Amino acid sequence: MRAAYQWSVDTSVYVDDAWRRSGVGRGLCLSLLAILGAQGFFNAFAGIALPNPASVALHEAVGFEPLGVYRRVGFKLGAWRDVGWWQLALRVQDEAPAAPLDLVAVQQRPEWPALLAQGEALIRAEAA
Repeated sequence: MRAAYQWSVDTSVYVDDAWRRSGVGRGLCLSLLAILGAQGFFNAFAGIALPNPASVALHEAVGFEPLGVYRRVGFKLGAWRDVGWWQLALRVQDEAPAAPLDLVAVQQRPEWPALLAQGEALIRAEAA
């Protein structure tokens, strides 16, 4: 990783087919994004193999905005696929940002349980 880009992070959330459209994906995203913001990241990016309307809808529902498309960059399920990119600003950018914290440092903070719980209600609502 180049130092100039340390404040940006690529994200992924994978949900088993049995749990899709249940709120689990949104819950995982909300917790992940809260933790990334607390770590000090400013930008989150998501790459989505297209077509994938469910993943696009999930990312846009939590605030990601379309950024662009890499054309025919992956071969999946017997065909060349485009990968769309989405971006979310996690915090307001400042002129002299501190380096992001590693996950262990954030886990030791008193707000860790609240960060982790950001999406917990959605996840547990469907698991019950």
